[in-house]
Amino acid sequence: MLNISLVNRVLIWLVVAVGLFFALPNAFYGRVETHNDAVKAIEATGSTPELEAAAGVWPDWMPGTLVNLGLDLRGGASLLAEVQVEEVYASRMDALWPEVRDVLRAERAAIGGIRRIQQGPADELRVRIENPAEMGRVLTAIRALARPVQSLTGVGTTDIEVDASGAILTINLSEAERQIIADLTLQQALEIIRRRVDAAGTREPSIQRQGSDRVLVQVPGLGSAQELKELIGTTAKLTFHSVVSVTDDPNASPGPGNILHPSAEQAGEYFVLERLPVISGEDLTDSQPEFDQNGRPAVGFRFNPGGARIFCGYTTENAGAPFAIVLDDEVISAPRINEPICGGAGIITGNFSVEESTNLSIQLRAGSLPAAMEFLQENTIGADLGKDSIDAGIMACMVAFAAVLIFMLLSYGTFGIFANIALIVNVGMIFGLLSVFGATLTLPGIAGIVLTIGMAVDANVLVFERIREELKSAKGPSRAIELGYEKALSAIIDANITTFITAVILFALGSGPVKGFSVTLMIGIATSVFTAIYVTRVMVVIWFEARRPKTIEV
Repeated sequence: MLNISLVNRVLIWLVVAVGLFFALPNAFYGRVETHNDAVKAIEATGSTPELEAAAGVWPDWMPGTLVNLGLDLRGGASLLAEVQVEEVYASRMDALWPEVRDVLRAERAAIGGIRRIQQGPADELRVRIENPAEMGRVLTAIRALARPVQSLTGVGTTDIEVDASGAILTINLSEAERQIIADLTLQQALEIIRRRVDAAGTREPSIQRQGSDRVLVQVPGLGSAQELKELIGTTAKLTFHSVVSVTDDPNASPGPGNILHPSAEQAGEYFVLERLPVISGEDLTDSQPEFDQNGRPAVGFRFNPGGARIFCGYTTENAGAPFAIVLDDEVISAPRINEPICGGAGIITGNFSVEESTNLSIQLRAGSLPAAMEFLQENTIGADLGKDSIDAGIMACMVAFAAVLIFMLLSYGTFGIFANIALIVNVGMIFGLLSVFGATLTLPGIAGIVLTIGMAVDANVLVFERIREELKSAKGPSRAIELGYEKALSAIIDANITTFITAVILFALGSGPVKGFSVTLMIGIATSVFTAIYVTRVMVVIWFEARRPKTIEV
């Protein structure tokens, strides 16, 4: 006999209600968007009558999450940029030269004069030795400067390779170190671009790495690609300040000669800092995640010679005191100076996880773009074109939706009505989940929704055809419905699992439009299975209990 407990029925309808509740704001997209923008502005700059009025167009107790519209639907700007990683290699060699020079000067009595050769590749350090007979001593001294590569793929290798030919000493970065530098440079570029774009208040930008040295930036709602180029080209400001005090009052008076900055780590925490920085990020040459003497995650950093002298003097005088690392007018970290930091290198310790230490090292390096960027492709999509895309996508969905509803009604009668109701619920739940997850809907994503509509109907068709077969074998209506759902379940699960696996692969390996399609497809598969197996069954059971028909027509 058909039997679904009251608890299960309540849970099923509760899930449907929650999904539709979070989908509801998308039916009032403009009002909710105005409300959200006003709330953000109030939090950032304070309340005004105009902002309060704008925030009041949508109730605060209602969800304010919306499906983000992608570049092809909203319009905006897109850039494909290539990061000139070779410049970073050259900078690394320039930063290494003072260390090499100091080591060779200590051996000057034996090797004679030294001179750096400027000709040759920029990512190669070449030094001429006056007495080549002592080249073996030189190689030993320079190889002592090599440090182990801090990566799993570079275990057992060092960061530099040293070679000699006659009187010429040649130093190159090892392949493993080049790979690390390239990865960190791309991460740094992504971080600073994201900070620049987020600071402009744009909605849901897409900033992705493409290949080994390219970055794809898509910003919906931005006026032109030139505006985006100017936005990305802005240089961030990284400074190190003395900490005067810490407060939770955002309106606290910092006092003369001081400045108030919020903490990026702890919401509601503010630092009173000396206005003049101890040292700026322009003197920082490197920052990498590493581990302290106790094996805990930490962040190592290195200054150029001028910065090293300043920092050594400051940390000697202020041992035991905290100092603040400020990026874009936010305190990203405020470690305590445990001991004087001389020699140009130091380490920041704290209660870091490995991920946090990696992110902090990237932020330290993200004071400015790490290298020049060559823009390979620029696109500006106007709002009218985005509106045309939305209209075309909506029309496609409506035509597909109407055709499916008519087909199900004509083919299965009353049971077709149940399937159509479940189909409407399914689409609503898709938008609800897209809103909750903060996913971005693109034109290929709309195609994924259209495909999901067909797959949802397919599951209902399998169930209804199974019920027809059971009715032909002279079973009663109740038993036929029960067996129909039981025997169709395995086919529904198998078909949707294989499609879901394909969608996961598309999401993992694809980019841009492919990801948009796969996201909506994965969400649609989950909701279509739920509505086909549970929602339609609950409706059929409620109808059957109310009517108690002797025979049924499917």
